[in-house]
Amino acid sequence: MPNGFAYLMLLIWPLVCLWLFRKMPLQRALIWSILGGYLFLPPLAEFNLPLVPSMDKVSIPNLSVVLILMFSLKEKLHIWPQGWIGRVLVAGLVLSAIPTVMTNRDPILFEVLRDADPIIFLVDQLPGQSVRDVGAVVLSQVLTLVPFLLARQYLADEKGLHEVLLAFMVGGLIYSIPSLFEIQFSPVTNIWIYGFFQHSFEQMIRDGGYRPIVFLPHGLWLAIFVVTSLIAAAALVRNGPAEKRFKGYLIVGYLAVLLVLCKSLASFAYGVALTPVALFIPSRWQIRLAVFFAVVAVGYPMLRNLDVVPTEAILAQAAEISDERAQSLAYRFNNEDQLLVRAAEKPAFGWGGWGRSLVRHSETGDILTVPDGRWIIVFGTFGWVGYICEFGLLALPLLMMGLYVSRRRPQTISPFVAPLCLILGVTLMDMLLNATLTTLTWLTAGAIMGHAEKLFAGVSHPPRYQMRDTVFDKTRQNQGKRTVL
Repeated sequence: MPNGFAYLMLLIWPLVCLWLFRKMPLQRALIWSILGGYLFLPPLAEFNLPLVPSMDKVSIPNLSVVLILMFSLKEKLHIWPQGWIGRVLVAGLVLSAIPTVMTNRDPILFEVLRDADPIIFLVDQLPGQSVRDVGAVVLSQVLTLVPFLLARQYLADEKGLHEVLLAFMVGGLIYSIPSLFEIQFSPVTNIWIYGFFQHSFEQMIRDGGYRPIVFLPHGLWLAIFVVTSLIAAAALVRNGPAEKRFKGYLIVGYLAVLLVLCKSLASFAYGVALTPVALFIPSRWQIRLAVFFAVVAVGYPMLRNLDVVPTEAILAQAAEISDERAQSLAYRFNNEDQLLVRAAEKPAFGWGGWGRSLVRHSETGDILTVPDGRWIIVFGTFGWVGYICEFGLLALPLLMMGLYVSRRRPQTISPFVAPLCLILGVTLMDMLLNATLTTLTWLTAGAIMGHAEKLFAGVSHPPRYQMRDTVFDKTRQNQGKRTVL
């Protein structure tokens, strides 16, 4: 149960965002308002208000940022994607929530028929969704897309892309301090500060030690964030000044050691494979590799639905590496099989929220399956339409960049967009195994999308944003800072 300080942090975060926009340039304030909320706000804690989505560590920073920009900029927000494909996917992701809710209005009942007495007893039920839930679900989808849409407009130039990579690296270095503490003494940071543990403590014990979690949903989330920080650091070393490269390589080595200590096999493999790519491989091949990741991530669920994925061969290969990992993967495949059967009952728009897509005991209502991959969660909740819109929107920036480098000279692209493509691509791959879709993923996808649109449009210089006059302007005259407030 979260303590009072957890809810206080959620309440004051909009003020923190205001302070960031007051003290920092627009791009940096936008990134750290979202990144800081993701890293430091309490997980699971939320405010449940009627007719609106839950206000938590994701929705509060997103809502705060969009309101600050709406009321501070003289220009209107131009967050609508330029291409019709992007517009269709954005609209579909938001509006598909309406038929999802409307086709799941009946409750799911769990009943027992006693043999000695032909009477059915209602044991439990999952409520049906109502018309008044439509607004909350649609608004939740809109808030989810805020980092994507804002990054597309404000972080698409070379300076914005550099700021994203820099923030990821700095965030990883900051997070390494509590992470190393938890690796040594056990994952207790969230307990000490927010009064509860956010997951199963047993899952944080691995190979005779601990893996860190800090304020994230799971240790796997922290490990993939370290991968993100490591790739970002490698990219900054490669494209930074020569006199700072020795220091940069030390940072890369430090983050690589932290990744090993996170004790996540998949994330370790990502780091080992992609850090040299970010350091030495040409940008066009980095982008092509990211496109390959996107194709696999989007295509795998479709192939799983057609039952053509060679799961037995995959398990045999995993068993050669580790029996424990093979058993874990077999458990995932078994759960996916059951959840796919369940999802096939409502393939178009899914089962909706409140765990209705899970396989449960017909009498007791006990949950019999655990969805791990983001794709199976989306497919069960929002059906084919929701899955295509969400994964299609995340993959579209990579496909656009891949199309551009195949037709144009790669020298015209920013050197910072290729490592961001790698980060997005590997996150898409990881979402086949884990539900690691975060606000940082949407932020990265939006920045790449905006950069790709500028490349196709032939825009070389970013626009300058005019700020409204505010009460804060008098206090910062002659400071020379480009801030929003």
